[in-house]
Amino acid sequence: MADPILPLAFAAAFLGGAGLTSLALLRGWRGWLELKRLELSGPASPSGGRIELASLRERVRRLEAIAEG
Repeated sequence: MADPILPLAFAAAFLGGAGLTSLALLRGWRGWLELKRLELSGPASPSGGRIELASLRERVRRLEAIAEG
């Protein structure tokens, strides 16, 4: 008759792996939900992103002017 410890060890390893996988998936799901919450609560005005983009472009122009001397 086969040793009963080997199937128990396989079962324990399987359950442990399934548990760790479940925890990792749950953490990813929570992270995704938090990302969506942040996206939904984004800037109050729709032009907020445009202002930030214009500011970045102006900074790039200044840096290019400095680089040109």
